[in-house]
Amino acid sequence: MLAILTYIKYVPVAVLRPPCDRAARYDFFTSSKPLLMSTDFHYCPACATPLALISVQEDGGPKDRLRCPACGWTHWNNPVPVLAAVVEVQGQILLARNAAWEGKMYALITGFMEAGETPQEGIAREIKEETNLQALELNLIGVYDFERMNQLIVAYHARCEGEIRLSPELVDYRLFAPDKVKCWPAGTGYALADWLRSRGHEPQFIEWSRPPQDHAPPA
Repeated sequence: MLAILTYIKYVPVAVLRPPCDRAARYDFFTSSKPLLMSTDFHYCPACATPLALISVQEDGGPKDRLRCPACGWTHWNNPVPVLAAVVEVQGQILLARNAAWEGKMYALITGFMEAGETPQEGIAREIKEETNLQALELNLIGVYDFERMNQLIVAYHARCEGEIRLSPELVDYRLFAPDKVKCWPAGTGYALADWLRSRGHEPQFIEWSRPPQDHAPPA
């Protein structure tokens, strides 16, 4: 998994998996409404009964959740922890592009933890798997909420060395000076901004403008 960096006039911008359509991308960036992440569950994994949105009294009061009306199984929809790294190679930041992405979209290295590993082990593994780089030093940047994707981002600065060889899911990479990237105002963008400040750089945040709407020709 990667945190997308979209090029705006060839300036890399730290963002996270936006839609390709311009109007949808604007709404994705600017809306504060969380995405509904529970739609992946349609049936109870315990008894296969279709799930229903059911209100139950919990410790904090009544709560609507997807629940099984037959056996009571509950889809808690807890935020998913995501590991992220500002990968530094010889003083530059490495960004990579996924083969499935359209346009000039590059990314920070991110991924999920495996069972039995620490966050540090997890991000070092992701860096190795996706770039072949060895993490020499890992320092926690911070923990950031990303409600739009129901994620909790644990971000590290990773000082790395080695010969860069991309995994099959990546098709390209580029190295940038820290002062050449812009941050988007959410998730990994805040992590990158905090790291830039720690290095004496004042982060710049991208401002998204709504694209012009198409107008129907006069009748």
